Amino acid sequence: MSNQKATAPSLRFGQVVIGPPGSGKTTYCQGMQEFLTSLGRKVVVVNMDPANEGLPYSCAVDISELVTLDDVMEGLKLGPNGGLLYCMEYVEANLDWLENKLKQHSDCYFLFDCPGQVELYTHQSSVKNIFSQLGKWNFRLAAVHLVDSHYCADPAKFISVLCTSLSTMLHVELPHVNILSKMDLIEQYGKLAFNLDFYTEVMDLTYLLDHLAADPFFKKFRQLNEKLAEVIQDYSLVSFVPLNVQDKQSMIQVLRAVDKANGYCFGDLEERNLQAMMSAAVGADFQFNSTLGVQERYVEPGSKTVEEEMMDL
Repeated sequence: MSNQKATAPSLRFGQVVIGPPGSGKTTYCQGMQEFLTSLGRKVVVVNMDPANEGLPYSCAVDISELVTLDDVMEGLKLGPNGGLLYCMEYVEANLDWLENKLKQHSDCYFLFDCPGQVELYTHQSSVKNIFSQLGKWNFRLAAVHLVDSHYCADPAKFISVLCTSLSTMLHVELPHVNILSKMDLIEQYGKLAFNLDFYTEVMDLTYLLDHLAADPFFKKFRQLNEKLAEVIQDYSLVSFVPLNVQDKQSMIQVLRAVDKANGYCFGDLEERNLQAMMSAAVGADFQFNSTLGVQERYVEPGSKTVEEEMMDL
């Protein structure tokens, strides 16, 4: 008798792109697909949102071929939220369909464009179970959680974002990278109260509580806000990477954080392409690190700018 062991499928790496509606998930997937393709990485995008229509990127696997939100809402007389929950439960019950579709794209890097309903990542278990099954199929994934950066301009909304991010990290149970998206629009809704590092590194939140207490409406909720801040700081898990999808430097920073999270290690060819891209990006059409430009406007009084630190070197 010959005992031949079945060869294990090779590792497949990728990102599951999650976040609230309007945070820029689809734009991120399109931008990251183009960026990785220019580096020589073979990329496929998987649309996991049954409500996505008019996708701007080329989609290798589309979950709407299995189920669509409109059909569920019409057939079961459900609203948008209930319909989306049902759709994801239906996908979970038909994972063999998804497995067969993904098998057609071996030796690729995967971007999963996921739905935006927050409850899917904080309470409901269908999406979590789908991610878990992908892991059993030898996918090594990192959750990329996008949050609109303009929430930084409102202390109350920023605390809410921190709580949502922490809850998502604990529920999804994947290596996690939190992203502040749309950094080029961060000041659209007001000037930041602190320097950018305060928000990306989630520093001492007592300063944020003091700023929040200046609002008469939130002053009476100070004790509640203090307890929420304590929960966030006790876990000490939440931090953010700033992103402007039109800025190559910003995309590189995000990509390196994600590759570190899911364990992807790129080869020499990709590194050479990356260096060539950055060398060619000196031209006038390159938006030189607009994220850094925002950060420099929020340096602490008396601290040195990046140029001054470089002069010291």
